[in-house]
Amino acid sequence: MGASLSNLTEGANGSGLGPGLGDIPESCVACVFMYLTPPEICNLARLNRAFRGAASSDAVWESKLPLNYHDLLDLLPAERYQSLSKKDVFALLSRPVPYDDGNKVLWLDRVTGRVCMSISAKAMAITGIEDRRYWNWIPTEESRFHVVAYLQQIWWFEVDGVVKFPFPADIYTLSFRLHIGRFAKRLGRRVCNFEHTHGWDIKPVRFELWTPDGQQASYECCLDQIEHDDAYGNSKRGCWVDYKVGEFIVTDADPVTEVRFSMKQIDCTHSKGGLCVDSVFIIPSNLKERKRKGVLK
Repeated sequence: MGASLSNLTEGANGSGLGPGLGDIPESCVACVFMYLTPPEICNLARLNRAFRGAASSDAVWESKLPLNYHDLLDLLPAERYQSLSKKDVFALLSRPVPYDDGNKVLWLDRVTGRVCMSISAKAMAITGIEDRRYWNWIPTEESRFHVVAYLQQIWWFEVDGVVKFPFPADIYTLSFRLHIGRFAKRLGRRVCNFEHTHGWDIKPVRFELWTPDGQQASYECCLDQIEHDDAYGNSKRGCWVDYKVGEFIVTDADPVTEVRFSMKQIDCTHSKGGLCVDSVFIIPSNLKERKRKGVLK
């Protein structure tokens, strides 16, 4: 069977056994590549010269880029992309593109080429963040922004944010990334401290999102209750958890999309503390589901 596959990759001039994959015109290969994913294209590029040529075609890679990929490039210095092929542009944008002083990050999903975003807690309005009695900034390698906001204790808990960006037409899911308890590394091992953790099992936290065109979504849950642990009975304490707020739709007619979001628990009858706030994710909805099922890495 190995010999048969080897013969297929050779042309008529190579083996004398008749036409092979090497005889397919590069333009035809490029047309087929239009229907494949970037990882599939890169794998097939190793077959022969025609496939390598088609896998470098600007027409092929422009079809994998979102229509507004120039908006992402505008966030980078011009010298980083002016002389790049479309394949290299895709590779560049599939890596994190920071902007807004590094407090927001955009990137393309490497399989679908769809736009994803992450927003640091640094870019949000957090009630009491200036007062060290309530909040602290903790440096960490567990965040793509290398810092998270840690709440020691507060009565009025409120985090608000807004983002404006020309998202491509799609359905997006917005979620908060949170961690119950404070974590650190000691002697090379990750340890969690729940000394300040309290109040999250009394009243639910309310998550909300809304857009100027009338779209809105909300979700409520207690962050520290056993009945809200995952399906395997694992506690949410000591783990990063994505709390889905809801979805919003972007149409082709939207030049710039504005999304506002919040997380609050403002019942002042009790205090709460011991919570890390990392970021907000905005990701195409079915990509979020594939990630949850382990399809995306």
